[in-house]
Amino acid sequence: MKLTHFDEKGNARMVDVAEKDVTERRAVARGCIKMSQQAYAAVIEGRVAKGDVLTVATTAGIMAAKKTWELIPMCHLLPLAGLSVDWMLDDIHCIITCICTAKSSGKTGVEMEALTGASVALLTVYDMCKAMDKFMEIGEIHLEEKEGGKSGHVIFREKESHQ
Repeated sequence: MKLTHFDEKGNARMVDVAEKDVTERRAVARGCIKMSQQAYAAVIEGRVAKGDVLTVATTAGIMAAKKTWELIPMCHLLPLAGLSVDWMLDDIHCIITCICTAKSSGKTGVEMEALTGASVALLTVYDMCKAMDKFMEIGEIHLEEKEGGKSGHVIFREKESHQ
């Protein structure tokens, strides 16, 4: 497998996408945060002193995805057509799952934007709730699905993911 972020001399470089076709791109990333019952209830009931946790975290995730090219050294600046951050709640296990979807028409994918958005949204939840629970766990951040480009439509499958 050729490493595309290095030239023939081993120097770091940004991948040249000039010759690639413009296609519709979409990527979905997912991750979760597990917290205490007290912190979870405060988030759900809107009792966190710092404000509406999921609204603030949604905004943070969108802002971060838009700045991915500034955070990840070899990422391209992309004209993002759409970004969304959605949440799933697991009341039994006190887990909040974040799903970040990024869309663009371009020559390179939006996987890093979706992953960055989900990561920062979850970090924001942590930041807003850390006074109530210092031992929250953020995890399972992964690309769930991508569309567009040479590889087409790819869906994450648990059993195939690490083979």
